[in-house]
Amino acid sequence: MIPVAAPAAPPPELLPDTTSAQRWRYAVMNFGLTIPVQTGSFLLLYYVDDRRMDPAWAATTLTCFAVYNAANNPVIGFLSDRTRSRWGRRIPFVRFGFLPGLILFALLFSAPFDGVSSPAALLVYFVVVWTLWETFNTAVGTGYLSLLPEMFRTFQERTDVAWRMNAVQVAGLLIGLALPPLLAGLLGWGVMAALFAVLAAAAILAGLGSLFERPGTAAPGLGFFRAAGVTFRNPAFLTVVAAQTMRFFCTGTLATGMGFYVRYSLGEPGGAATTLLLASAFVTAGAALWPWRTYVTPRLGARGTLLLAFALGAAALIPLALVNTLTGALVSTVLFGVALSGMILMGDVILGDVIDEDELRTGERREGLYYGMSGFITTLSAALTAQAFGAVTRASGYDPTLTTQPDAVAGGFRFFMTGPPIAGALIAVALLALYPLHGERLNAVRAALSRKRTEQAAAQGAG
Repeated sequence: MIPVAAPAAPPPELLPDTTSAQRWRYAVMNFGLTIPVQTGSFLLLYYVDDRRMDPAWAATTLTCFAVYNAANNPVIGFLSDRTRSRWGRRIPFVRFGFLPGLILFALLFSAPFDGVSSPAALLVYFVVVWTLWETFNTAVGTGYLSLLPEMFRTFQERTDVAWRMNAVQVAGLLIGLALPPLLAGLLGWGVMAALFAVLAAAAILAGLGSLFERPGTAAPGLGFFRAAGVTFRNPAFLTVVAAQTMRFFCTGTLATGMGFYVRYSLGEPGGAATTLLLASAFVTAGAALWPWRTYVTPRLGARGTLLLAFALGAAALIPLALVNTLTGALVSTVLFGVALSGMILMGDVILGDVIDEDELRTGERREGLYYGMSGFITTLSAALTAQAFGAVTRASGYDPTLTTQPDAVAGGFRFFMTGPPIAGALIAVALLALYPLHGERLNAVRAALSRKRTEQAAAQGAG
């Protein structure tokens, strides 16, 4: 047990030792990582509605993809913990993985086949390119995020860099989720993806030189399965990552369904209305970051902030089940943007607390495995989204080969945009109510970790 004690003042060795420029450059890389991942939310729209893939095939394939992605996250994270090279442990995954990953991302939206004349070829192309892209993308993302707790050791630095990361992430969300339908209509899906790949590469290159790893980090002694077992027995980690899975399920459902909702439930043609609604959510999320950080988080902490944000998100989506106009839907998405801002602000900060507590329990820093395990679980949100999409399309009779859809399709996509994400947000609230690492227990962890680092610094100085 970690003794409960008042937080100790940080000793000189634990004062922030990174510059504002380093924190900004690290944060800007998150912009380049966010764009491809969020644009991937339109794969169903592209392959089903544009390439005419059978919806059941697409839903099943994405479910299998989610299982694969969930499995490779912890493996890649574990490997990054144990990698030793001239560039370090994490940096090689970022340095040598981002360019192949972005090329594959552009190819993913440039399928040369269609589901009417070459359905099997289209499916094979989708499976092969997606699998390669996701592997590289996971390696880059895991390496990048695993560097955060190592580069930025103090709570002050982590909260500062998290705010910056979330600010640029909102911009990436805006581009990756709001612009694809509009740009695809103007330029085509392939050109849109190529432009996004170039933009993402520029952002990653801008921050690549700022990455560093601290010397003297010992390799974890636990084997993969034993380390995974310890991680899965950590109640703080399980509650946080399950709640985060519900967050990605909510946003994934909205991003996947918005184009269908606008077209079939609201009767609005083209991609402009879809872009407007998604953009409103993410512009609002960006604008609301400062109020959440300034007025809410200092009073409620990470757990309380997330509880409030998820509850507000559930309430904000209710109007989408009732409104019949673009204006009504716009009000709902703006309110959801306010809630989303609180959700994204605390994600990395609260996981950093979990990793710190794990160090006190195990004596090891296992950022790679923890972020990998987080990806293992949160990636399953894509499977939930795909299955919900498949169930709704089957029940409503949606058929992409029909010129006119059955009347039930409008109600089906209206349900898809409200029922599943509202349920997900409420599940997250229930999970976070069980999260144990807050209040006096969190203060005790921070004080104990501060003492441990002071002792380590003194021992190194004496040696």
